[in-house]
Amino acid sequence: MTILILSSLLIIGLILLLIEVLFIPGTTVVGVLGLLVSGAGIAYAFLTFDSSTALWITAISAILNLIAVWYGFSSGVWNRFSLKSSMQGGAFDGRTTGLTVGMSGKAISDIKPYGKVSFGEQIYEVKSEEGFIEVGKAVSIVKIENNKILVK
Repeated sequence: MTILILSSLLIIGLILLLIEVLFIPGTTVVGVLGLLVSGAGIAYAFLTFDSSTALWITAISAILNLIAVWYGFSSGVWNRFSLKSSMQGGAFDGRTTGLTVGMSGKAISDIKPYGKVSFGEQIYEVKSEEGFIEVGKAVSIVKIENNKILVK
């Protein structure tokens, strides 16, 4: 019965430690609980066996726990859980390609300070550098930065 209690405490502690490392990393609750259960198993070994046997049990338990942690980090299990794709896009996604500073266009809505301007066949949303610009007025691009078009 003593061996059963000791082995179950050590195995449960090892399993909890593996669960922490492999499946739910970062929570630390399961890992700490696994270390506590393993510690309880080692304390139980010192209470029930002589000190040389308890030291052997402690050494074997420590080696098995270290092997479990090492295996968890080096086995490639993380590759199954890690994100392999990345989001595309961002601040500049090519909406302003073909536009250059100094290019002329025509306001097709009031620009106060944001509005719509036609550059050639394309319509773009722009911001006015000087405030209000009426519909139909000619504008020119002053600055293009991160999909923002500044006109005057």
